Amino acid sequence: MQYSQKVLDHFMHPHNVGKMENPDATATEGSPACGDQVTVYLKVDEQTKVIEDVSFLSYGCASNIATASIITDLAKGKTLDEAKAITWKDAMEALDGLPPVKVHCSVLAADTLQTAISNYEIAKGLKPVPDFTKDTIVNELKKIIYPQVGEDIVTLKMVKYVGFTDGEVVIDLNIQSFDTWRDNVVEEIKEHLEKYPDVKNVQINLP
Repeated sequence: MQYSQKVLDHFMHPHNVGKMENPDATATEGSPACGDQVTVYLKVDEQTKVIEDVSFLSYGCASNIATASIITDLAKGKTLDEAKAITWKDAMEALDGLPPVKVHCSVLAADTLQTAISNYEIAKGLKPVPDFTKDTIVNELKKIIYPQVGEDIVTLKMVKYVGFTDGEVVIDLNIQSFDTWRDNVVEEIKEHLEKYPDVKNVQINLP
């Protein structure tokens, strides 16, 4: 697998790594059982809303470590609003790209940063606790990357239907039985959605 020199540099010598003592906010996304997990810690100036310090812990591959390293570099010194604009594509560009099968690592790193920011804003009363809706589900599905091409399953029109009623999530996927990535996508959908207390069950219908 071909990695850029920047990916290798951040993997071998990651920046901002380590558990932060007394963080103002933290977030953990992913699962070691599925291969990748990232925790992000934030220290925020309450007056200026500037991220004064940020660190991470990760469990996973070289891409996972490198993307967490670069995403924390991108966030440090930014205001919360500036940091909220950081995307997984920014992380990829800063690393001079990733192999398609590793794009999901940049999504995980960016998602964890955004969750940490959201947790801070909720804790400080800067925003209400968001309701869980069908839009929440769709936004989570946009974070799931189809490994073969490095693009999300919503953009690729692999999602045919999304429903949510009384804690029951129903998703119709257009991924054929011969697709070698089908099981990976299904497991990642469940991982993304089952973390929400509002979700009681996830039903995924396949051809």
